[in-house]
Amino acid sequence: MVDTGDTAPDFSAPLANGDLGETFTLADRLDEAPIVLAFFPGAFSSVCTGEMRTFQDRLGAFADAGASVYGVSVDSPFALNAFREDNGLEYDLVSDANHDVVDAYDVGMAFDKLGIDEVAKRAVFVVDGDGTITYAWESDDPGVEPDYDEVEAAARDAA
Repeated sequence: MVDTGDTAPDFSAPLANGDLGETFTLADRLDEAPIVLAFFPGAFSSVCTGEMRTFQDRLGAFADAGASVYGVSVDSPFALNAFREDNGLEYDLVSDANHDVVDAYDVGMAFDKLGIDEVAKRAVFVVDGDGTITYAWESDDPGVEPDYDEVEAAARDAA
């Protein structure tokens, strides 16, 4: 996993923002920093839904900190758009269906119980305007959610 102090791996991937065809490129979004990248295993699963809704509930606090929030999973942009709409998420999601971002951040894991070779671990990174990771957290247990107060404080510190 990349860690605090590392340069955030740049990437381009499809953006699920209600439309199709737009791409998210980290280097092009650094003016939105701090950027919170919240990796999650899969849309429509109970814990992931709870996590993404919690980020939605706290979106105002992240905006007050000057931060932009993006969810990242290996789901297709079609699934992520449906997930976003069903849950009233006002922030964008990044589709890493090719697993390039998960691999670059070294946060992939197998979900053996479901027979899935690779999903994203639950992980959160805060990236500052220089492209440096100022906060890194990951869990090997997909049932564990991040400490949202800690993530919010890290976003405020990176502003």
